[in-house]
Amino acid sequence: MGNIFFENWTKVGHVALLTVISFVTLFLFIRISGKRTLAKFNAFDFVVTVTLGSVLAYMMLAQVNLTEGVVVLFLIISMQLLFAKLSRRSKVVEKLLNSSPKLLFYKGSYLKNSMEQELVTEEEILASIRQKGIVDVEDVLAVVIEANGDLSVIKKTDNSSLNSTLHGIEREDKEKF
Repeated sequence: MGNIFFENWTKVGHVALLTVISFVTLFLFIRISGKRTLAKFNAFDFVVTVTLGSVLAYMMLAQVNLTEGVVVLFLIISMQLLFAKLSRRSKVVEKLLNSSPKLLFYKGSYLKNSMEQELVTEEEILASIRQKGIVDVEDVLAVVIEANGDLSVIKKTDNSSLNSTLHGIEREDKEKF
């Protein structure tokens, strides 16, 4: 079965060197790729992050050679940037990669079907309202679950406009504002 605690100092030094090089390489690639890599995750970003972590672990433990690992890191981050650019240019690609915001609470009513689909409870909605410092639910126009899973609370106002932040958000009846 081999020695699981210690093999030799050469192998320990090799893993230590690969860890430092791999870590610095990933750090540089993420800095080059921009803030999107570090933004709140949607499903696509989560997959990218898990994949980067796996590749980094393989590189650090010498399961792949350094050149192969760097190429894989480069390709993953390049694909993320490519898909991000494509989703900015194409609504179809954006819909494939990102979920859409959905209304969970509107004008004093919990939208039960939407809450069930998104696995959100009334208590979570109330917690998001409290986090905004709102005491009375009557002061809330809507609560929306965003593409990244955050709950946004929209206060009631005396005037509504065509520039509403609810524009384009899907309601339970599949219509959009």
